[in-house]
Amino acid sequence: MNEIPNPEGSDFGFGDFLAGIDALVMGRKTFEAVLGLGVWIYDKPVYVISSTLTSLPEEYQDKACLLDLPPAGILSYLDTKGLVNLYIDGGTLIQSFLAADLIDEMIITTVPILLGGGISLFGELEQQQRFKLRLSKVISAGLVMNHYQKLQTT
Repeated sequence: MNEIPNPEGSDFGFGDFLAGIDALVMGRKTFEAVLGLGVWIYDKPVYVISSTLTSLPEEYQDKACLLDLPPAGILSYLDTKGLVNLYIDGGTLIQSFLAADLIDEMIITTVPILLGGGISLFGELEQQQRFKLRLSKVISAGLVMNHYQKLQTT
Protein backbone atom coordinates (compact mmCIF):
# COMPACT_ATOMS: atom_id res chain seq x y z
CA MET A 1 0.00 0.00 0.00
CA ASN A 2 2.83 2.37 -0.71
CA GLU A 3 0.52 4.35 -3.00
CA ILE A 4 -1.66 5.46 -0.05
CA PRO A 5 -0.46 8.74 1.50
CA ASN A 6 0.70 7.99 5.03
CA PRO A 7 2.86 10.81 6.39
CA GLU A 8 2.19 9.72 10.00
CA GLY A 9 3.42 6.17 9.35
CA SER A 10 0.09 4.75 10.51
CA ASP A 11 -0.62 1.02 10.44
CA PHE A 12 -4.25 1.96 9.60
CA GLY A 13 -5.54 0.11 12.68
CA PHE A 14 -3.84 -3.20 11.83
CA GLY A 15 -2.04 -3.41 15.18
CA ASP A 16 -5.28 -2.97 17.10
CA PHE A 17 -6.91 -5.59 14.89
CA LEU A 18 -4.10 -8.10 15.49
CA ALA A 19 -4.33 -7.51 19.25
CA GLY A 20 -7.88 -8.91 19.14
CA ILE A 21 -7.08 -12.24 17.48
CA ASP A 22 -5.54 -15.50 18.67
CA ALA A 23 -3.83 -16.59 15.44
CA LEU A 24 -3.50 -15.95 11.72
CA VAL A 25 -4.41 -18.54 9.12
CA MET A 26 -3.13 -17.69 5.66
CA GLY A 27 -2.90 -19.35 2.30
CA ARG A 28 0.34 -20.11 0.52
CA LYS A 29 0.15 -17.17 -1.88
CA THR A 30 -0.49 -14.73 0.97
CA PHE A 31 2.43 -16.24 2.89
CA GLU A 32 4.69 -15.79 -0.13
CA ALA A 33 3.52 -12.16 -0.46
CA VAL A 34 4.35 -11.59 3.24
CA LEU A 35 7.82 -13.05 2.69
CA GLY A 36 8.28 -10.50 -0.11
CA LEU A 37 7.88 -7.69 2.45
CA GLY A 38 11.25 -8.65 3.92
CA VAL A 39 10.09 -8.20 7.50
CA TRP A 40 7.97 -10.47 9.71
CA ILE A 41 5.29 -8.34 11.37
CA TYR A 42 3.36 -10.97 13.34
CA ASP A 43 3.69 -11.70 17.03
CA LYS A 44 0.79 -14.17 17.01
CA PRO A 45 0.86 -17.81 15.89
CA VAL A 46 0.73 -18.07 12.09
CA TYR A 47 -0.56 -21.13 10.23
CA VAL A 48 0.12 -21.45 6.52
CA ILE A 49 -2.38 -23.62 4.67
CA SER A 50 -1.04 -25.36 1.59
CA SER A 51 -1.46 -28.62 -0.25
CA THR A 52 1.64 -27.95 -2.35
CA LEU A 53 4.30 -26.81 0.13
CA THR A 54 6.19 -29.58 1.90
CA SER A 55 8.02 -27.25 4.29
CA LEU A 56 8.46 -23.60 5.14
CA PRO A 57 11.73 -21.77 4.53
CA GLU A 58 14.13 -22.54 7.39
CA GLU A 59 14.20 -18.95 8.67
CA TYR A 60 10.39 -19.03 9.14
CA GLN A 61 9.99 -22.45 10.75
CA ASP A 62 9.95 -20.88 14.22
CA LYS A 63 7.51 -18.18 13.07
CA ALA A 64 4.83 -20.20 11.25
CA CYS A 65 3.43 -23.70 11.04
CA LEU A 66 2.45 -25.49 7.83
CA LEU A 67 -0.90 -27.31 7.65
CA ASP A 68 -2.70 -29.20 4.90
CA LEU A 69 -6.24 -29.51 6.27
CA PRO A 70 -9.73 -28.53 5.09
CA PRO A 71 -11.37 -25.54 6.83
CA ALA A 72 -13.26 -27.59 9.45
CA GLY A 73 -10.07 -29.55 10.21
CA ILE A 74 -8.13 -26.31 10.63
CA LEU A 75 -10.68 -25.03 13.14
CA SER A 76 -10.69 -28.32 15.07
CA TYR A 77 -6.89 -28.44 15.19
CA LEU A 78 -6.53 -24.82 16.33
CA ASP A 79 -9.34 -25.22 18.87
CA THR A 80 -7.29 -27.93 20.61
CA LYS A 81 -4.58 -25.27 21.02
CA GLY A 82 -7.05 -22.74 22.47
CA LEU A 83 -6.94 -20.62 19.30
CA VAL A 84 -10.49 -19.65 18.35
CA ASN A 85 -10.50 -16.01 17.24
CA LEU A 86 -8.78 -16.38 13.89
CA TYR A 87 -7.78 -14.03 11.10
CA ILE A 88 -8.30 -15.88 7.81
CA ASP A 89 -6.25 -14.26 5.04
CA GLY A 90 -5.91 -15.08 1.36
CA GLY A 91 -8.48 -15.06 -1.43
CA THR A 92 -8.70 -18.79 -2.08
CA LEU A 93 -8.55 -19.67 1.62
CA ILE A 94 -11.29 -17.17 2.48
CA GLN A 95 -13.44 -18.66 -0.28
CA SER A 96 -12.98 -22.18 1.13
CA PHE A 97 -14.04 -21.01 4.61
CA LEU A 98 -17.05 -19.18 3.16
CA ALA A 99 -18.04 -22.22 1.09
CA ALA A 100 -17.93 -24.30 4.29
CA ASP A 101 -20.02 -21.59 6.04
CA LEU A 102 -17.31 -21.08 8.68
CA ILE A 103 -16.95 -17.29 8.69
CA ASP A 104 -18.59 -15.53 11.67
CA GLU A 105 -17.30 -12.02 11.07
CA MET A 106 -15.75 -10.14 8.19
CA ILE A 107 -13.72 -6.97 8.34
CA ILE A 108 -13.32 -5.66 4.83
CA THR A 109 -11.24 -2.56 4.23
CA THR A 110 -11.77 -0.82 0.93
CA VAL A 111 -8.72 0.89 -0.50
CA PRO A 112 -9.38 3.58 -3.13
CA ILE A 113 -7.23 1.90 -5.79
CA LEU A 114 -8.68 -0.20 -8.61
CA LEU A 115 -6.37 -3.09 -9.38
CA GLY A 116 -8.23 -4.30 -12.45
CA GLY A 117 -7.70 -7.97 -11.60
CA GLY A 118 -7.13 -10.48 -8.86
CA ILE A 119 -9.07 -13.20 -7.07
CA SER A 120 -12.74 -12.68 -6.30
CA LEU A 121 -13.12 -12.18 -2.56
CA PHE A 122 -16.21 -14.33 -2.13
CA GLY A 123 -16.28 -16.74 -5.07
CA GLU A 124 -19.26 -18.97 -5.74
CA LEU A 125 -21.46 -19.96 -2.79
CA GLU A 126 -24.10 -22.69 -2.74
CA GLN A 127 -26.44 -20.53 -0.67
CA GLN A 128 -26.69 -16.98 0.53
CA GLN A 129 -24.98 -16.00 3.75
CA ARG A 130 -26.38 -12.96 5.50
CA PHE A 131 -24.31 -10.49 7.46
CA LYS A 132 -25.17 -7.36 9.44
CA LEU A 133 -22.99 -4.25 9.34
CA ARG A 134 -21.65 -3.65 12.86
CA LEU A 135 -19.31 -0.76 12.17
CA SER A 136 -18.19 1.38 9.28
CA LYS A 137 -15.21 3.63 9.81
CA VAL A 138 -13.12 5.90 7.61
CA ILE A 139 -9.56 5.11 8.63
CA SER A 140 -7.32 7.46 6.70
CA ALA A 141 -6.54 8.52 3.14
CA GLY A 142 -9.92 7.25 1.96
CA LEU A 143 -9.64 3.74 3.42
CA VAL A 144 -12.99 2.52 4.72
CA MET A 145 -13.25 -0.39 7.15
CA ASN A 146 -16.55 -2.27 7.30
CA HIS A 147 -17.09 -4.82 10.06
CA TYR A 148 -19.83 -7.40 9.42
CA GLN A 149 -21.31 -9.99 11.79
CA LYS A 150 -22.92 -13.21 10.49
CA LEU A 151 -26.66 -13.36 11.08
CA GLN A 152 -27.73 -16.59 12.71
CA THR A 153 -30.24 -18.60 10.73
CA THR A 154 -33.03 -20.28 12.62
